[in-house]
Amino acid sequence: MVEHDALNVTREAYDAAASTYAQLFRDSLRDSPLDRAILGVFAEVVSASGDGRVADLGCGPGHVTAYLDELGLAAFGVDASPEMIRLARQAYPGLRFDVGSMAALNIADGVLGGVLSRWSIIHTPPQELPVILAEFHRVLAPGGHLLIGFSATDDSSHPTQVFDHAVALAYRWWPDHLAAMLRESGLPEVARMVREPQPTDRRQFKEIHLLARKA
Repeated sequence: MVEHDALNVTREAYDAAASTYAQLFRDSLRDSPLDRAILGVFAEVVSASGDGRVADLGCGPGHVTAYLDELGLAAFGVDASPEMIRLARQAYPGLRFDVGSMAALNIADGVLGGVLSRWSIIHTPPQELPVILAEFHRVLAPGGHLLIGFSATDDSSHPTQVFDHAVALAYRWWPDHLAAMLRESGLPEVARMVREPQPTDRRQFKEIHLLARKA
């Protein structure tokens, strides 16, 4: 019930903010060389595994899905917000975008070479995250990779912390705690990227990307 309520609230909030969000982030990768770099690494390891099919989960208005497509992956997007999906389909008519929940993906077992989750778990109540990680594991083929991005806490004694996200209630994670959860879900970490906050950033949080692999 908690997850269901949180999902409904988050969906409604992103439906209302979708147009503004799309305008703010449409060109965000252009000025983010580190993000482009880790996405490039992700694309390379997924392609090397022999299957370039990738689900961008929590795809928003589709700009990162489109970038993965430019990198040569067979990428499609999934988001809980129907308005975000409408905008993604409008902006990138040649790509596939579906409305869906990360907790119950309409994707067959073991068919994906990669799963991308950039800041899409941050609105999930911490007690519900294992269900989502299990879904990531389920849809990945053996040897498939997960790239998960999130904002980090600065206190290892508090593995999760609520923060003042502009759209909906959100959580930061202690990186080692989340890496341990991934490992318990059958997705051991193989690499991580840490981006220190810049002086001009509104929130002084570290940004983390964890790259994990299904055995």
